[in-house]
Amino acid sequence: MKKVFLSFVFAFLSVVGFAQTGWTVDPMHSSVNFNIKHMGISFVQGRFDKFHGKVTTEGATLDNASFDFGVEVKSINTGVEMRDTHLKSDDFFAAEKYSEMTFYSSSITKDKTGYILKGKLKIKEVVKEISVPVTFGGITKNQKGQEIMGIQSKFTINRLDYDIKYDPTGAGVAKEVDVNLYFELVKQ
Repeated sequence: MKKVFLSFVFAFLSVVGFAQTGWTVDPMHSSVNFNIKHMGISFVQGRFDKFHGKVTTEGATLDNASFDFGVEVKSINTGVEMRDTHLKSDDFFAAEKYSEMTFYSSSITKDKTGYILKGKLKIKEVVKEISVPVTFGGITKNQKGQEIMGIQSKFTINRLDYDIKYDPTGAGVAKEVDVNLYFELVKQ
């Protein structure tokens, strides 16, 4: 009987040790930003004001974590209404037809400086596998006593790869877009 009881305890502790934890993006403490070169000499900065996401972990690190994020295209904000309207048009994002950009992870591995996250980024009808660096800020408790996690990622994509073909030469609007993501997530 003692052996059966000990086997049960070890099995329970093994399951508890690998229990998954869900984390949801807190939009009040997160941002989705971009920079793109304009006319070869300056930069336009912008952001998306509406986004959502969740991360599922197996502990207090990002080892074996999964990621699922979405961005509402119509929430693009460069601070210039005329430019934002143009970016929502068929020349760029075709926001009426493609309302959301999504990312789903396929794997995450630890490297010397943080993590490398691989997954599928979908913009319009184009889905591409990308690899991006992720910095894990850690876990703490907020003023409400909730556990929160911080992560960030900075990477570059070629907009032409995602059927955003306005100015294909890149002379006026660059081909490369720098993306900066800062997420604070709340434990569920």
